[in-house]
Amino acid sequence: MITKARSLLKETFGYDEFRPLQEEIILSVLNKRDTVVLMPTGGGKSLCYQIPALLFDGLTVVVSPLISLMKDQVDQLRELGIPAVMLNSSLDPEVYYDNIRLIRENSVKLLYVAPETLLKPDIIRLLSSTTLECIAVDEAHCISEWGHDFRPEYRRLAGMKERFPSAACMALTATATERVRSDIIANLGFTEPNNFIASFNRENLFFQVLPKQNSFRQLLDFLKKFPDQSGIVYCFSRNGVDALAARLAEYGYSVKPYHAGLPDEARRNNQELFIRDEIQIIVATIAFGMGIHKSNIRFVVHYDLPKSIESYYQETGRAGRDGLPALCLLLYSYSDIHKIRYFINQKENETELRMAQLHLDALVDYAETAGCRRIPLIRYFGEDYREERCGMCDNCEKPSDSLIDVTVLAQKFLSCAKRVNERFGINHCIDILRGSESEKILKFNHQELSTYGIGKELSKKQWQHLSRQFIRNGLIMQDAGDFGTIKVTPRGHDVLRGAITVAGSLYDEKSENGGKITAEYDRELFELLRRKRKELADAANVPAYIIFSDRSLAEMATYYPQHKSSMLDIHGVGVNKYDNYGEQFLGLIRYYCEGRNIEEKIKKGCAKKNGSLYKYKTIGDRYNGGRSIRDIMNDNSIKLSTVLNHLYDYLMNGFTIKPDGLSEYIRRGKDEEKALFEAFDRLGAERLKPVFEAFDGRIDYDTLSAYRLLYLCNRSGCSKGLQ
Repeated sequence: MITKARSLLKETFGYDEFRPLQEEIILSVLNKRDTVVLMPTGGGKSLCYQIPALLFDGLTVVVSPLISLMKDQVDQLRELGIPAVMLNSSLDPEVYYDNIRLIRENSVKLLYVAPETLLKPDIIRLLSSTTLECIAVDEAHCISEWGHDFRPEYRRLAGMKERFPSAACMALTATATERVRSDIIANLGFTEPNNFIASFNRENLFFQVLPKQNSFRQLLDFLKKFPDQSGIVYCFSRNGVDALAARLAEYGYSVKPYHAGLPDEARRNNQELFIRDEIQIIVATIAFGMGIHKSNIRFVVHYDLPKSIESYYQETGRAGRDGLPALCLLLYSYSDIHKIRYFINQKENETELRMAQLHLDALVDYAETAGCRRIPLIRYFGEDYREERCGMCDNCEKPSDSLIDVTVLAQKFLSCAKRVNERFGINHCIDILRGSESEKILKFNHQELSTYGIGKELSKKQWQHLSRQFIRNGLIMQDAGDFGTIKVTPRGHDVLRGAITVAGSLYDEKSENGGKITAEYDRELFELLRRKRKELADAANVPAYIIFSDRSLAEMATYYPQHKSSMLDIHGVGVNKYDNYGEQFLGLIRYYCEGRNIEEKIKKGCAKKNGSLYKYKTIGDRYNGGRSIRDIMNDNSIKLSTVLNHLYDYLMNGFTIKPDGLSEYIRRGKDEEKALFEAFDRLGAERLKPVFEAFDGRIDYDTLSAYRLLYLCNRSGCSKGLQ
């Protein structure tokens, strides 16, 4: 079974090898074991039920919380030639009942439904009339009240396992702590499930945190790195989304808002424009994104602080799903923390309040860490991440010796906090240290303090950066109320007395421009390919990434494939995709390369397979140019079998040959020729051994090879004139 799975992986989905754990998960499902899959966004969860669905005889049901997710997956599967349908309220009645008919006729491999649809009596009766092989519960964290996106209707899914005991059951999620995983297993009624936990480390994502200063200017500077590329900007509130989207539009950006307060039609339209690359940026609340499989999102910006580290991880996970580099920026401020804490404190349920506080505290630890950002992010989910420097976050990008002795600076700051009787916040203390003449300073006569103006050597940003380190190091405590007043801790008093020293880093203005990530490929060709993809996507009425992902286009613009075999080596190009679009992209690449004298490059890892690429092209061209097979044998000192094999490769890569030159090698009678062609029809032409054995070895391999060429010529219509 797993051999067939590997074949499907390449031929249908266009991938050369499974990602970590995918093969083991697929085997677990094929063996009808209860299976729990925890895999990061973009890690390949969908394949874990899609491939078994193609290997099972019957139906696989995928439970999904969002219509947009269902539509996206169904569109992608149909583009791959896989029969998939969905049942939900967005469908016209005619389409809905036509899908039910297809299910009854066993013409569907995958059915996507929402939990409330699946539990309807008529749908249960429909499924009872089919062979239900597998139930896959996607976004399974929705079943847990400890998760960040609890949905009560998911709790009722346990009954499906009892109703269909012979079906494999699996639960999949991208974000779940150990507590949430236990809740999933208990609520779905799993018994001793196989648990698969992939690494939470998304190596292609660069994480950056900046103190929020002039946030809009910071955003504009950031967006300059991504001309004409897709990205999401998350805001805390609907009003914030509308205001920011309007302001970006004024600056010429192609942008739309998305939040639950928009009319349904406007929200759907804005999402569709983004998915189809009609707009560059979507500004959204956290309502946007779950279930969006758009693979070419190059950046995610949190303009405001999210509510939890789980939300942050899931939202940043929407970037770089194609495996190419992507950048995740968080703009961080204490006012955002106070705003979220205010809403948390409104919760009446003590358990919910405590959990929300823990989630926020974990995110603050992530934002304030001076070490590798992946350490607090990945360890939160229970993974033992041991790398000290990931090389893909702002902290690891800094030199390792960037810490300096800031004891004197800490004493200045702590002394100032004491001078104002610990009744003011961080920014007010900074204004005093820098000698500000603000109305508030003068109102309280703080220009008379001994600490007034003693910190002018640092900018406001540098003092703010230090103050966050002082909180993290336990020198000061900040009140969670509206004013954010600070108090000096016992450890802070030790610093004031000179009993301990303080190490820290000074804010570097250049760090705002860090995180520039690039992928090396031919940008001009990539843009041409991207335009062709958009043209084909519009004609097919599907999002562009369903035709080919950005990663596929980037590989095409790196290796310049100019033949079918080399195009099939490109990531994401399977047989069905090639049949639908391959020749159009090959034609564009060939035209581009001819005008610039660029030769095809062999993709790393495919050299052995493609080593004879230019050989068969040369031999095929010479044969069509009038050289006989015998001439070619003599010219290249090669055997007849080698020439015939090269001509076969030439045919398989989309070229045609003149069959006249085969006449010397096809001297069997018409009856035997007919029997040979029937054998190729029945057994296929890819391998000669089955045909050789079908004739009990009476026909040698060279003759079979020559007749195979004639057979393929007849099929492709290139044998005119051969009698």
